[in-house]
Amino acid sequence: MPEWPIAELLPHAGDMVLLDRVVRFDDDSIETLAQVRPHPVFSEADGSLPAWVGVELMAQAVAAYAGCRSRQLGQPVEMGFLLGTRKYSCNVERFAAGTLLTVRALRSLEDESGMGVFECHLDGPGIQAQARLNVYRPPRAADYLATPQDCSHD
Repeated sequence: MPEWPIAELLPHAGDMVLLDRVVRFDDDSIETLAQVRPHPVFSEADGSLPAWVGVELMAQAVAAYAGCRSRQLGQPVEMGFLLGTRKYSCNVERFAAGTLLTVRALRSLEDESGMGVFECHLDGPGIQAQARLNVYRPPRAADYLATPQDCSHD
């Protein structure tokens, strides 16, 4: 597996990149690592991250999976959208600063329109979290965002 810098796999910048690296990637899954650091937006006063940030870590693992696939195909990394999550559960209230987290995502469904479902797991010392993420990555996301969407209901 090629070693791409994580920032080149995610459509995020600066402090919004919460993952540190990709450990493993294949056609259907990815495993990533994230060390909990104080964050200017998400951190508690003690530098810990609230457990709900686990959903963002999982979403970034899915984005890294898409970024790895794009890189393999020689295509640019494009934006995707987290549509929602189902059954997020976590056995702790926060992730302590300095904790090393393993974040895995397994593709369970993906169609040609860009809709996907991923089974995600986050683990660390005494930490277990899981969720199913629904995502959408439209073909040519930049074009999708530039096109006005009709939200009227006749």
